[in-house]
Amino acid sequence: MNPPHKKSAATLPLVRCAIYTRKSTEEGLEQEFNSLDAQRESAEAFIRSQTHEGWTCLPDRYDGGFTGGNMERPALQRLLADIRAGKVDCVVTYKVDRLSRSLLDFARMMETFERHRVSFVSITQQFNSATSMGRLVLNVLLSFAQFEREIIAERTRDKMAATRRKGKWSGGTPVLGYDLDSRGRRLHVNADEAERVRAIFALYLEHQALLPVVQELVR
Repeated sequence: MNPPHKKSAATLPLVRCAIYTRKSTEEGLEQEFNSLDAQRESAEAFIRSQTHEGWTCLPDRYDGGFTGGNMERPALQRLLADIRAGKVDCVVTYKVDRLSRSLLDFARMMETFERHRVSFVSITQQFNSATSMGRLVLNVLLSFAQFEREIIAERTRDKMAATRRKGKWSGGTPVLGYDLDSRGRRLHVNADEAERVRAIFALYLEHQALLPVVQELVR
């Protein structure tokens, strides 16, 4: 019996790796070897170490000097567009915060990655969403993101309740019988509509049911 042979790299599925690099400002990017170059060099070395798994580095560069606090980054938008186009199988970064410093944005990006079956690897933090441990860390991060979203929602509801208690308008379309003032902060009675509202209530007191009131109003 012939001994079993290990699969060659040629028989492994190709894993197309996109390297994303970022620094917070453009300061120092004019240097011959800058922070972005250092990040990419480390990522390329990591990808080469995974050649036996079929990993290959894409030539496109997704880098720039932008804050990680939002997603308004040209290189990031190009990367997401290529992911949606099916050109990327794995995103590699030097650290997790190179991809994003916002948990909410990070959660949104992970949803996009998962939808298109793209894994995410942080080479200095042993974070790989293709492994069970990586998915555990991802779930912890997403739990914090969910917590942050819920806190924001609670604050919004509290603010709207406080606005109403002070007699100020908290948004939306004014109900029948009221108009917004010129500054859009308080409601004031619309005399014509108020007369219609009083007539509707009078009809309900007369019929003691909604359907006859609606039929009368239509008539």
